[in-house]
Amino acid sequence: MTQYSELIERLLKGETRAAARLMTIAENDIEAAEDIVKSIYKNTGNAYILGITGAPGSGKSTFISTLIRKLVKEGKKIGVICVDPSSPLTGGALLGDRIRMKEHFSIDNLFIRSMANRGQLGGLSRATEDIIKIMDAYGCDIIIVETVGVGQSEVDIFKSAHTVLALVVPGLGDDIQTIKAGIMEITDIFIINKMDLPGADRKVSELIRMLELNMNYSYSDDINNNFAKINQWTPEIVKTNSISGENFDKLLEKINKHKEFLKKTGIISNYHKTRIKSEILKILEYKMTQKIEKLFNTSEQIDKSIQKVINKSTDPYSMAELIIEMMGIEDSF
Repeated sequence: MTQYSELIERLLKGETRAAARLMTIAENDIEAAEDIVKSIYKNTGNAYILGITGAPGSGKSTFISTLIRKLVKEGKKIGVICVDPSSPLTGGALLGDRIRMKEHFSIDNLFIRSMANRGQLGGLSRATEDIIKIMDAYGCDIIIVETVGVGQSEVDIFKSAHTVLALVVPGLGDDIQTIKAGIMEITDIFIINKMDLPGADRKVSELIRMLELNMNYSYSDDINNNFAKINQWTPEIVKTNSISGENFDKLLEKINKHKEFLKKTGIISNYHKTRIKSEILKILEYKMTQKIEKLFNTSEQIDKSIQKVINKSTDPYSMAELIIEMMGIEDSF
């Protein structure tokens, strides 16, 4: 039993208010998130996760709005997680995607959650995985995760999503810069959004040439090999118009094609293994950081050792080794 048992019971029955409340709790309190995830974990693993990334101005919010309408018409229960950048000064965020998607608030079978990345690099928030699990247990068939939209470094979505979609726009900045290595290597489907703009066909040709240069990656379940892709899958390219909805049916066909590919090849099981390893590593990093920070704030020995670093009588690496010894990490393996 947990103090959140009642909320969890209501969540598993599909109650929206309970889902919203648990998401807020999980986002604000890591210990509470741990308690919640432990209680609902056996009810997760059923949702298909779409990751959507792209540079600012590529039209991600409008694209997602149109995609939502298509999926809801198919009878799917949809969850949307929009991660927005935080202020480095106040920690706050505008959560503008919530404003842009307000037309969908009254749609049944749709849950939109906006959250700040709270300074996390990689395009996602620390709590994103926890929110995904709550939406999964809530009964969502498809969960759409929109990253911050800062450009080339948004690669964490690769560890969370089954299918990654990257939006590029004709004439938006330097053509090569918008599709550099990180994004190129994690993407399963490229979307040429705003296809009515001049240069859409040229952008398709550029992507094809870039893919020919980059399709030399093989799958690996090594958690340190973050960008390893599946060499049997050639990323698809689809031109879309998010305003008119043109080619969205074709896009859904490509998404289903990738989904079937993952199942048919058995790669989806390796994907789950890699994702779990990555998630466990993140949890360990967070927990160890908390313990080390606590040690920094309470240990006189560390305080004296820091002064030695300042005086150059020791160095930061030796200091780190001392902390490892104090925590007894080496002796426990």
